[in-house]
Amino acid sequence: MIGKLILASSSKIRKQLLKKANVPFISIEPNIDEDSVKLSLLTENYPPRDVADALAELKASKISSKHPDSLVLGCDQILEFNGAILEKPVSKTLAVEQLVKISGKKHTAHSAAVIYENRVPVWRFVGKADLILRNSSETYISDYVNRNWDNIKSSVGGYQIEEEGCRLVLKISGDYFSVLGMPLLEIVNFLNIKGIIDG
Repeated sequence: MIGKLILASSSKIRKQLLKKANVPFISIEPNIDEDSVKLSLLTENYPPRDVADALAELKASKISSKHPDSLVLGCDQILEFNGAILEKPVSKTLAVEQLVKISGKKHTAHSAAVIYENRVPVWRFVGKADLILRNSSETYISDYVNRNWDNIKSSVGGYQIEEEGCRLVLKISGDYFSVLGMPLLEIVNFLNIKGIIDG
């Protein structure tokens, strides 16, 4: 047994959330082809919420198969806009176009978490938050993307609310941690029940 909790991710923000919550863990990258799995699920008409859940489970399952004695936490976040999934921008131009498209409109963050133990799922949860962005000018959005490109190019939606991206957001309805990609409160509650953490 290499640890009581393994985070099946190399996500910087997810690791920060667990560390700041004083949850002991190690992280292992599951190395799955998320894009091809996501495409397959969408081809089968999975709704965005279920895509997030399936990807989170796949990550946890892969690491649990090698470390069955540990609890393995897999997470995934999908941003939904008008029934479609927002992607990580592959260029600054596409990031600007996407942010302009969703400015002033609602989009939804689905944040899934699945925990495996002994190679089987023992807990799952999908958090949700609705976000409305301000009607920012294209000039500001372009400047924002240029200033923050190194960080936001790996973020679905093309912005990070925990940094300057908060200036793009008008309103959040729902779980703030789900916006960050991890339903932290529900995870912490489960770990408390399991005796992994106290409180």
